[in-house]
Amino acid sequence: MSGRERREQLIRISRTLFAEKGFDGTSIEEIAATAQVSKPVVYEHFGGKEGVYAVVVDREMQKLLGMITAALSASHSLIKLERAALALLQYIEESSEGFRILVRDSHAASGTGTFASLISEIASQVEDVLADEFAGRGYDPKLAPMYAQMLVGMVALTGQWWLDVRKPGREEVAAHLVNLAWNGLTGLNPQPRITAATREGAELAVSVPPRASEKELRELEKLREREAKEAEKLRQRELKEAEKARLRELKERERLLKEAEKAREREDKLRQREARLAERAAKLGQGDQSE
Repeated sequence: MSGRERREQLIRISRTLFAEKGFDGTSIEEIAATAQVSKPVVYEHFGGKEGVYAVVVDREMQKLLGMITAALSASHSLIKLERAALALLQYIEESSEGFRILVRDSHAASGTGTFASLISEIASQVEDVLADEFAGRGYDPKLAPMYAQMLVGMVALTGQWWLDVRKPGREEVAAHLVNLAWNGLTGLNPQPRITAATREGAELAVSVPPRASEKELRELEKLREREAKEAEKLRQRELKEAEKARLRELKERERLLKEAEKAREREDKLRQREARLAERAAKLGQGDQSE
């Protein structure tokens, strides 16, 4: 192996061991033995167990962060939320070992590479999205950081739960997440208040928002209808694009099938011609022998 190939091999092996046994449960001896090298080889590439762990965590963080960032580049807020939830669940499904490392250990050796810091970084991106939404709807944009932590925390904890259960499927889980988050966000009360009973410590009570006026209710209903129409337009557009892509694929498949059929016909004609030539040659040969 070249030095680069050996380094990648050690990272793959360490990633699997850290996922199975955690940072403390994995030793340099085990990493070296699994890779069939001596311990000094591991030290040469990473300086120790902390070094290889930091590389593994950093790679997983960058991968997940990249997927979430790409999802948040969508134009409509609902689509951003749906794609972000799907991106996290896709990462969990495809990189289960990496996600286990991120959520389980959070060891000091990883520096800033902990799951908490990753969630904080994602929340800062969501914060910008929410701040724009809040400003457009009359809510205080200063509250966006707090709501971003709530939203991202809800999705992250659901992902940790789904890591082991894996039921229902990825898209169904994402749909339920978005259902709770989006339908809750569209009905936010601009000035929520804790009940007097809770504030006075008399009993644990559920926060009840003040009764909205008829005008506020009508405006809220119009807003919901407008958002639903926008979401439906986006969905129909995506369906049309998917249908166009499917039709293009079918046409291309038909074209390839026709070309393959023509090629077979040409081959059949060629074989028939060769058979006729062979038959003619055989007859000529028999005629020569009889003479």
